[in-house]
Amino acid sequence: MQLSDAINGRRAVRDYAAEPVHEESIRRLIDAAIQAPSAVNEQPWAFTVVRDQAVLDRVSAAAKAHMLATLPPGGRSEHFRTLLDDADFQIFYHAPALILISGAADSAWIAEDCALAAENLMLAAYGEGLGSCWIGFAQAYLNTDEGKRALGLPADWKPVAPIIVGQPRTPAPPVPRKPPEIRWVG
Repeated sequence: MQLSDAINGRRAVRDYAAEPVHEESIRRLIDAAIQAPSAVNEQPWAFTVVRDQAVLDRVSAAAKAHMLATLPPGGRSEHFRTLLDDADFQIFYHAPALILISGAADSAWIAEDCALAAENLMLAAYGEGLGSCWIGFAQAYLNTDEGKRALGLPADWKPVAPIIVGQPRTPAPPVPRKPPEIRWVG
């Protein structure tokens, strides 16, 4: 697969088959993730893999409650509130695996470094025929003491990129892109 095919074809997948993602595949995705650049070559990332659906269900319920308690009123929050109030909505879409990328070092660029690793991981997943999606609904909760305890994370780790991975039930359709706003200086 050409890199441009992966960049143009990768989509957020929210409908997964129950088929497990094997350890070898997860290791290949993490190997791709750690090839990302990082500030001052610190490579501060750490990976937590969760394949237990009971754990994902518990974290989903706790993350939904946390989001509902902290959402500001109005705007997009009302759409999110409707979604999060649905008892049947599981924020991880019942994907067979969650790969959480956390910053395991004290660095000013943890978010950027982990985001670069996450993009590599998601492109690699697409290259292997797997779907992926960054689950923003999980981030705030996982950055609480309770959220870190739920996954056994060290207190000083900073969860940045909760990425679900699995076999897509159906291909994700293309999403139209807005033309870029470009300002040329000089």
